[in-house]
Amino acid sequence: MAAGVPDLLRQIVDLDIKQALQIAFLLYAFLGVGALLLYRKLPDEPLDASAVSAEPLRKSRTIVLTLAALFSLDAFAGGFVVQSLLALWLFQRFGLSLAATGAIFFLTGILSAGSYLVAVQISKRIGLVNTMVFTHLPSSLCLLLIPFMPSLGPVIVLLLIRSALSQMDVPTRTSYVMAVVSPGERAAAASVTAVPRSLAAAASPMLAGSLLAMSGFGWPLLIAGALKIVYDILLLAMFRKVRPPEERLEGL
Repeated sequence: MAAGVPDLLRQIVDLDIKQALQIAFLLYAFLGVGALLLYRKLPDEPLDASAVSAEPLRKSRTIVLTLAALFSLDAFAGGFVVQSLLALWLFQRFGLSLAATGAIFFLTGILSAGSYLVAVQISKRIGLVNTMVFTHLPSSLCLLLIPFMPSLGPVIVLLLIRSALSQMDVPTRTSYVMAVVSPGERAAAASVTAVPRSLAAAASPMLAGSLLAMSGFGWPLLIAGALKIVYDILLLAMFRKVRPPEERLEGL
């Protein structure tokens, strides 16, 4: 929602758009400093002597590396639709203003945040892998359809539906990785699955920017949706029978 502040400043204090955006960047920096100060207030508690010591991947190595490859594919696909590129496409295709785009992203952010809580309840009923796939797959289909929409209204509806579903795999994904490895391997598993995701997500925005420069059709959204569907299908096919101990006990 704060993305509309530069337009508001232009109207209130008669600034040009460059000055208003510069102020917005300064505000972003101050918020980062505020986050730093809040983190410094966290208590520095000593490690529990009875806690399981961290160890390298051994018996879970194959599972973790396979999950890391799948998660990297998903992250690579997600890099095609980072918010900045999506905002650029909305502006190119529909001439959407900065304030209007900010309002849409505000709504999608609220829906994404709420979906984290809903994901917990769904996973209790159908399991972690099923929750990851059967919520993520419809959101990927929405992404795939967006470039073909003739007007802004259907695009906004699909974006909202996608936001309500696409992030449910985030808490369930983390929970699943921690559940299928031994306690001592959890730190290593978290690193091995997180680092490749970050690298993969860094590669695709460059390709997406080039595609947007060549065509306003929305190829990055189409490619992202298609790759995410491949990820969903592979995840279900390879891990639907690899259940955490808690799900085996509950018969999920």
